[in-house]
Amino acid sequence: MEAQEQPGTLYLVATPIGNLEDMTYRAVRILTEADVIAAEDTRHTRKLLDHYGVAPRRLIACHDHNERHSASGIADLVARGQTVALCSDAGMPGINDPGYRVVAAAYERGLDVRVIPGASAVLSALVLSNLPAHEFVFLGFPPRKSGQRRNWLERARRHQATLVMMEAPHRLPGLLEDALAVYGDIEAAVCLEITKMFEQTARGPLSAMIARFPEPPRGEVMVVFDGASAAPPEPGAAPGKRQRGRRKRNDERPEG
Repeated sequence: MEAQEQPGTLYLVATPIGNLEDMTYRAVRILTEADVIAAEDTRHTRKLLDHYGVAPRRLIACHDHNERHSASGIADLVARGQTVALCSDAGMPGINDPGYRVVAAAYERGLDVRVIPGASAVLSALVLSNLPAHEFVFLGFPPRKSGQRRNWLERARRHQATLVMMEAPHRLPGLLEDALAVYGDIEAAVCLEITKMFEQTARGPLSAMIARFPEPPRGEVMVVFDGASAAPPEPGAAPGKRQRGRRKRNDERPEG
């Protein structure tokens, strides 16, 4: 009677969001030992592997356009005993990057899924903003058109928490203007090029952020709003003239 093949493991491997030094020892080891590395962009990942002297046994693509199909194939590999390391171009797979369907396919078959934590643009922007971090929501990318974006921001108000989002640099001025119209002059932060050479963080009321960025900046952008202080609209108030709500400080945390 033939011995039944033991399933392998799917590893979700966080990769640097800009600075190649932000790679953990464990992540390098898992990528070195993996039977298969599934990458969002194999060319991009190969540069990272070359930097750390990792010679992949097998490198395959898993991106937005093929994830639905590749998810079952990756699950098949793990089911047959292969160790698969899934990574995106930057940050954690599944956070605004491919990975969700792969993990779902693995869980549906009862396979072992483990995470290799590392750099995160979301958490980095949150702590750089110095806005309340004990309750926050990551919203991904806002809609591109102003009207849809204002509706989206209005819906996000219900969270009553710090709001973290990504944005394309050329749409940043419009996002800030729309946020002022919807939330009033709340506290905000714009984080540029996190972990890279020209990293900078601008903090202050939305009106100050609009004055700071009248033109699109260069590089990767993360935006954080003090959504917990977004005042509800006052009857008859003009856009952008709402009262600023009380902002909780980081030291005002629930006990326990």
